[in-house]
Amino acid sequence: MAYLLGTDVPDNKRITIALTKIYGIGKNKSKFICKNLGLTDNIRIFELTNKQKFKLVYFVENSDIIIKSDLSRLLLDAKKRLVALRTYRGIRSKQGLPIRGQRTHTNSKTAKKLKNY
Repeated sequence: MAYLLGTDVPDNKRITIALTKIYGIGKNKSKFICKNLGLTDNIRIFELTNKQKFKLVYFVENSDIIIKSDLSRLLLDAKKRLVALRTYRGIRSKQGLPIRGQRTHTNSKTAKKLKNY
């Protein structure tokens, strides 16, 4: 396991798949990062040199990509704002019910289970 950006990233996986283990980086962002750094999609994490790993970390930290705790804080602030404004989404979120208009009479068992926690 390689330790990149505060996350253990699997060594034996391709770089585009391994970068998705970092919270906030999906497939498209990982492909964007590899393209900008000039890395191929088939390269594995253990095949990267230390210089390439340093470039990868430097690129992600200095770009507009929001990852890890910054992203979770941003999402939590957005949720708190909806609750404070007493919007429909905020009220439903606070009650632990489905937010986006799903049926609750027979479905939404997951949301109802999570409501009690």
